[in-house]
Amino acid sequence: MSARPDESLARIPGPWTHRSVHAGNGMFHIVEAGDGPLVLLLHGFPQFWWTWRHQLVSLAQAGYRAVAVDLRGYGASDKPPRGYDLPALAGSMAGLIRALGETCAVVVGHDWGGLVGWTMGATDPKVVQRLVTVSAPHPLRLRQAMLTEPFGQLKASAHLFGFQLPLLPERSLTKDGASRIGRLLDAWSGPGWPEEDVSATYRDVFRIPTVAHCALEYDRWFVRSQLRPDGLRYRRLMRTEIEMPTLQLHGSLDTCTLPRTAQGSSRYVAAPYRWRLIEGVGHFPHEERPEQFDAELLGWLGDPEPDR
Repeated sequence: MSARPDESLARIPGPWTHRSVHAGNGMFHIVEAGDGPLVLLLHGFPQFWWTWRHQLVSLAQAGYRAVAVDLRGYGASDKPPRGYDLPALAGSMAGLIRALGETCAVVVGHDWGGLVGWTMGATDPKVVQRLVTVSAPHPLRLRQAMLTEPFGQLKASAHLFGFQLPLLPERSLTKDGASRIGRLLDAWSGPGWPEEDVSATYRDVFRIPTVAHCALEYDRWFVRSQLRPDGLRYRRLMRTEIEMPTLQLHGSLDTCTLPRTAQGSSRYVAAPYRWRLIEGVGHFPHEERPEQFDAELLGWLGDPEPDR
């Protein structure tokens, strides 16, 4: 474990290329592989682009241009003091698609990346050709479940409320080599994942200066905006029905976002919609069972008329 982690830790070599791209008033670190229609991969907490390492390979082999990005504040992307609200994050990802020379893309988002994807589908529908959300309920459905199920989703989301404190959560997440990040990965996943080297990679990269603070700003905005005008505006915006084909993938053992919370998201989709529950996996199906996940994803992407 490096004593002073820096952004070079996020530039992990592999059958892909790294570069930085200007979009939406910031610089984003992207990793790309393959040629063809663009598939933009958005990670969640507490990870970075590398969560998509299996999909970068399988999508490229299947004839797609796969691009995984470090979201704002993570990995080797810019870490500005603000811009961690979902409308701003969605706008910057729409800008990234254009900066990559495309008018639209398939957007695949896990966890927070999925909430960004849902938001893009409502606010920038022209740039989202198809939407895939992984372990990510529609933001309005997530809010509803937290308000109506105190022993269900609210309890599962208890960490969000602990993260509202200033400074202390950052220290708690990064001390002892970010051991708490390892514990969260263990708690939210199914049996047998993550392996020690995978956990160590996430713990190291999370210790890059200010990553912990930026990552927590997402959660702070989500909770605090519930009582503010910007949150009201956002909820109004998100009532817009999703008009692009949508695939929702979820692990049956997910204890972070409960499968029943995610399943209520279809009411916000007016286009062909497919729900797939992957058995025996937790919050990280694309890493826990990549072959099964990729079969679902590629089968759906290759279907010219995905089912209603």
